[in-house]
Amino acid sequence: MGFRSRLVLAHWMLAALVTLTLGCGASEQAPSPSGDAPASETSAGGDSESASTGPTGPVVLGDMLEPFDPPPLEKLVSGNEWIDRTVAGGDERLREILAERPEPELSVEEALAIKNDSSEANEKISAALGQLAPEDRSGVDDTATFVRHVGGDLKTINPLLMSSITDFEYQDLTGIGLLTNDIEGRTFAPSEVVESWQSSEDHLYDKFVLRDDLTWSDGEPVTAHDFAFTFKAIMTKDVIVPAVRTGPDELRAVIAYDDQTLVVFHKASLATNDGNMQFYALPKHIYEKTIPDDPMLSRSKEHSRLEDHPVVAGPYELVKRVRGDEFVVRRREAYYLHDGKQVRDKPFLKEVRIKFIEDFNTALLALVQGDIEEMMLRAEQWETQTSDAEFYKRNTKVTQPEWTEFHFTWNVKSPFFSDPKVRWAMTYAVDYTELIETLCYDLYEQSQGNFHPDSWMFPKDAPEPVKQDLDRAQQLLAEAGWEDTDGDGVLDKEIGGRRVPFEFTMLTYQSENGIATATLMKESLDLLGIVCNVKPTEFTVLQQKLLDHEFEASMGGWGSGKDPATNVNIFGTGEGRNYGNYSNPEVDELFEQGKHEFDPEKRAEIYGKIHMKLWEDQPYTWLFYRAGFYAYSKKLRGYNLSPWGPYYYTPGVHSIFAPAQ
Repeated sequence: MGFRSRLVLAHWMLAALVTLTLGCGASEQAPSPSGDAPASETSAGGDSESASTGPTGPVVLGDMLEPFDPPPLEKLVSGNEWIDRTVAGGDERLREILAERPEPELSVEEALAIKNDSSEANEKISAALGQLAPEDRSGVDDTATFVRHVGGDLKTINPLLMSSITDFEYQDLTGIGLLTNDIEGRTFAPSEVVESWQSSEDHLYDKFVLRDDLTWSDGEPVTAHDFAFTFKAIMTKDVIVPAVRTGPDELRAVIAYDDQTLVVFHKASLATNDGNMQFYALPKHIYEKTIPDDPMLSRSKEHSRLEDHPVVAGPYELVKRVRGDEFVVRRREAYYLHDGKQVRDKPFLKEVRIKFIEDFNTALLALVQGDIEEMMLRAEQWETQTSDAEFYKRNTKVTQPEWTEFHFTWNVKSPFFSDPKVRWAMTYAVDYTELIETLCYDLYEQSQGNFHPDSWMFPKDAPEPVKQDLDRAQQLLAEAGWEDTDGDGVLDKEIGGRRVPFEFTMLTYQSENGIATATLMKESLDLLGIVCNVKPTEFTVLQQKLLDHEFEASMGGWGSGKDPATNVNIFGTGEGRNYGNYSNPEVDELFEQGKHEFDPEKRAEIYGKIHMKLWEDQPYTWLFYRAGFYAYSKKLRGYNLSPWGPYYYTPGVHSIFAPAQ
């Protein structure tokens, strides 16, 4: 809960790649009677937060922040116009959305009896089995265990350190946050955590009142101080945060005025402010003692203990962890009960077991045998391995387009790809018919750029999909100076005073699909007199090569976050995941404009311009948009897909239930 609306690009890169790899200090003082903020909350990292020595000196929480003296709460409230924002329960929100959709054409029994062999069948199965549990919970088996599959192991339970898909999914089950999003991408505050949420009319402040009946798994109450502390920990230079600092680094301060009242101060009035406030909370009473001694959060004895015995506040708590195999979370009674009374909806599932199986053929066998109950399928598994009676004995499957695209990345600082004419030649060289119809089983859609056609930011004047045109590619290469001057069949060009043959290496994943796609490109380039050496590369090595810009070309994939502003991390000049060194001042300026524009139509126009400018420059050759293919046990209900998959929205996994037998 709480983090799904900002799927950071690191997370989505992993999601995309996995699919292809398949196919401190003193305690804070109490607030004064006047409502002033506690003294230790009033600066970026006051003296009271200093402690032992880190790699760069004494560890001071929040030392990446500018000093800040917050106004008294009464003055802040009276001096601004406030807008009430949406607070809702996850199931409540999804129930409202599903109620606006057509009634299912089939009963559950009828849907379970048919095969998903057409778009019509897919819609019928999705609608029937996606219906939520009755509000009175009648017919729900609350002793059920859900066994899920992941393709990567759980690396950490600490929300500050998470970077992999599995890390995020663990937090989704056990963590809490201030904001989340629904299946259509709209932001709201979860009523399980937040009592009220208001934004100032000038978009510079957000005020939250937290519920007073939520506790950590060690019995301590969850308070606004936990969120304020977590923000400071994120913004501490000695705390190495791989993913979650993006967003919170746009905040000026997060101030706990009392146990329930939290105010977020923004640096600027931005359309992206909602996303910047999304991070999972840490228990302050635990980590204010441990971070000063081990700001790496991984080296001390206590942090090692917390990896297997974490203190959490969400619906589930960790009860078993076998590295390289699985982890298990169990429903936490203290989450939905307080002082003997039920104060929140009881989670439907007693346990969720997350099984790590790297090989997806092995995972599919486990699904068919009933050892796991859900998995993402590769395109070829959907088409050729899940259509027989053996699969449908226990399982069914559903599909939906996802806002995820795959591409070839060109390093524009390479002498081969610095010229946009050459990059366009690469795009014209691709055999899209073979790629889509054969390699992708005609299940994916040819890409028209970085944003998906179903998304609100896709341009109205979108480019048409490119068709292979080797003559046009040859012409562009000649215009860029690449010709076969020595008659050896390979194009060459004078660069830096010497004649250089057009021969480069394409990095790709160690998977059948990744290798096949890159090899298809190699075969097309052979016809143009270009030598493309396909190099399958282990994932972590590939990632480091990309981060270090030590490559000429690479296959890649990105999933869209809920807000297109996150794409600046990929295409902005000098940004961290701008692997291909692309730089265009006009694109940089458009991304800046997009952050400051609140009108939805005008924002869409801005990102549409970015889309078209990127298409014109071709820093990537865009290949296809991936569809999401999922198989799951027939005993499950409430399974719904979004443009980001079945889990990366609220309620996501928390809407899934098993009917009583």
